Amino acid sequence: MKLLVYGAGVCGSLFAARMHEAGHDVSLLARGERLTALRRRGVQLAEEDGPAVQRVPVPVVEHPDGGYDLITVFVRTHQVDAVLESLAGVQGDVLFLLNWAAGPETLGAVIGHERVLLGFPTTGGTMDGDVVRYRKSNFITRRVAIPIGEPDGRTTPRLVRIVETFRTAGINAKAEPQMDTWLRTHAAFEVPLGQAVHAAGGPAALADDPDAVRAMLHLMRQNLAAMETPLVPRAFAALRALPQGLLVAVLRRFLKSPTAVHSGLNDPSPATAAELKRLAEQLRAPAEAR
Repeated sequence: MKLLVYGAGVCGSLFAARMHEAGHDVSLLARGERLTALRRRGVQLAEEDGPAVQRVPVPVVEHPDGGYDLITVFVRTHQVDAVLESLAGVQGDVLFLLNWAAGPETLGAVIGHERVLLGFPTTGGTMDGDVVRYRKSNFITRRVAIPIGEPDGRTTPRLVRIVETFRTAGINAKAEPQMDTWLRTHAAFEVPLGQAVHAAGGPAALADDPDAVRAMLHLMRQNLAAMETPLVPRAFAALRALPQGLLVAVLRRFLKSPTAVHSGLNDPSPATAAELKRLAEQLRAPAEAR
């Protein structure tokens, strides 16, 4: 598979490295200082706080070049508009693996509706300088698959081919027939979580403030109750059904876990705040349109 990975942050870099190691023709698109670092040292990977750093010589480019079998987009929500403009004249199906609650129509209007696929990366980690420190895998994380779907929910030959290709590269993936709803449900949870963590100064700091966790849970429940379709995944329904005290305890434990600490939740950058703001706007848009 000739593949362009658009976005050289944690998820894009890790994905590009795994696909390169599996023998695929992969190019990783980066800009600025990140591009310079990748050209000099390749993708550098380390497991959480481990001392060992693996270097993977993934080819890097500054601009899309020619056509591809698949373009995977790993950027923040507020950066998508610029990405769409740069891909309008580039051939290849485009799989958006990111936070997105505005539906596939806005994506297809720029690059062509027939090119769009939706998904979400389940990997996590943090940037330590130029090194990607990714979350250590365990029994639970290995069972969590990257959901990928067609905008209309069909199981098409290209969807099957992409899922199988990812799996052969050691990347757990699955076809999700309700991907658009999946993304909106996740955003309804993610926006209050991310904003509360950002305001507290990190996941561990939020865990130490039970009142703030309760306020966050209240906003999550409001968002989920406003959903016009059944929740996907259905497990999110537990946030509306289970007792508040139990959920607060579970959320506080999660916020102190290595999974939370070694994830994008621990990124206090202005880009995180900008992404959450854009995602919140997308969630509000259907209600404001009525």
